[in-house]
Amino acid sequence: MSDPGAAPAPAIGTPPAARAARYAGLAGAVLLAVAAHLGGALPDAPLGVTPASIWRTPAGPWTLACWLVGTALLVGAWWSLRRGTPSTRWAYATAGLWALPLLVAPPLGSRDVYSYACQGWSYTHGADPYAVGVAAAGCPWVDAVAPIWRDTPAPYGPFFVLLAALAVTVGGGLTGTIVVLRSCAVAGLLLAAFCLPGLARAAGVPTRRAAWLALAGPLVGVHLLAGAHNDAVMLGLLLAGLLVVVRRPGRALPLLVAGLLLGLAVSVKASAVVVLPFAALAAVRGRHTVRALLRDGGWLAGGVLAALLAMSALSGLGLGWVGGLTRSGDSEQWTSPPTAVGFVVDYAGALVGRDPDAVPVLRAAALLLLTVLLAVLWWRAWRALHRRPGGLAGRPGPDHVRRPVTTIEADRPRVALRGAGLALAATVVLSPVFHPWYATWPLALLALTATRTTWFVVPAALAAFLTLPDGTNLARFAKAPGAIVLTALVIVLLLLRLTHRPGLPRPADRV
Repeated sequence: MSDPGAAPAPAIGTPPAARAARYAGLAGAVLLAVAAHLGGALPDAPLGVTPASIWRTPAGPWTLACWLVGTALLVGAWWSLRRGTPSTRWAYATAGLWALPLLVAPPLGSRDVYSYACQGWSYTHGADPYAVGVAAAGCPWVDAVAPIWRDTPAPYGPFFVLLAALAVTVGGGLTGTIVVLRSCAVAGLLLAAFCLPGLARAAGVPTRRAAWLALAGPLVGVHLLAGAHNDAVMLGLLLAGLLVVVRRPGRALPLLVAGLLLGLAVSVKASAVVVLPFAALAAVRGRHTVRALLRDGGWLAGGVLAALLAMSALSGLGLGWVGGLTRSGDSEQWTSPPTAVGFVVDYAGALVGRDPDAVPVLRAAALLLLTVLLAVLWWRAWRALHRRPGGLAGRPGPDHVRRPVTTIEADRPRVALRGAGLALAATVVLSPVFHPWYATWPLALLALTATRTTWFVVPAALAAFLTLPDGTNLARFAKAPGAIVLTALVIVLLLLRLTHRPGLPRPADRV
């Protein structure tokens, strides 16, 4: 089946620009793999270093040079084809080609994989990872874990704790455990890659563009693959559940299976929960009424609840993982907009001899705003799909003529997936903390629905430069200027929104 909306593929050969992008990205991936071998997030690498101290090490200049040039090449190649590649097969082949050097590289860009390993070790040795940190549990690999997370309970769901424990059991030592955890990340990405074409066709976007944006980005290769982040597992399960929903709406058994998949995604990372209300909209077949939503959404909710209860019972940890979520915000970085604004308020207070301690207040306000925004996004999606009696759309189209039922039925996956993508984007922006790999959450869904891509591709590209190969977060060394710049950007965006004249299309409307 051809890509909907895709331009005809060239009859002979690959365009020179696409060929140049493919090999520029491959060169970038190779350089990043070299940087990982020279100074990546190795178990015995020194912790608490700065860019200057890395530069003074024997391989430091080469490490930083390979990281900077490699990231620039990978970002540039991805950006150059953001509007579409020659074909879907070409996009998959190129993404796989770029992944090969990173697949055999040491952990890169983060030390979280060692936290996963220690949490799995703690569980297999009888400790409750939701009650004690990995240091208190006695993990033998604790020196490889970033200091900030050594005394913090696990913020992940029970399904991932079981996966980490399985990795420890199968892998034996630390190296084997890392290999198994990376294999889990690869499996998650392969599952996502399998689901993307079906979701793209359901949403009416070219599969070649969706696959490229979602799979070939530098954050995917560096953090989800080389860094072995559990976000890859979450995204694979999330997209699989959504694919079942859009393929088999209104059918009890498929919706139950979809709920199980979505529930497993939530039991990896709880942030996936914001997608569930929009999945319920996609589950309705026919008229979008309250009764239909309760009926079809009920099967979906039943599957989600069954997965969560089963994982909690199977792990023997109960609901203790819910309490662990409160510790995920222990880190304070200006890359989170609410935290950045809180920093600036504290700086302003210090100038007049006050200590507002605004960060916790702004974080709480942002979470409240997120709750309201999620409700508004869901209500707008519901209104877009809701139909009045008589089989016609409840809202008139641009020509003031009500659209036929078939149009609304075709719009169902697109509207629901777009709402889910915007919900994940809002979650990332308003969360207390932001790490570069968080940008992959909305990226995967917005690639399936957005008509304009620059507004979310640019932040994802910039986020690729935030971490050094050994996991050092550059945001730590630009706290004040970074907070001021991000706060100024927030103010500018708010002013643009408040001064928007009615009748002109807003950016969100164009998306």
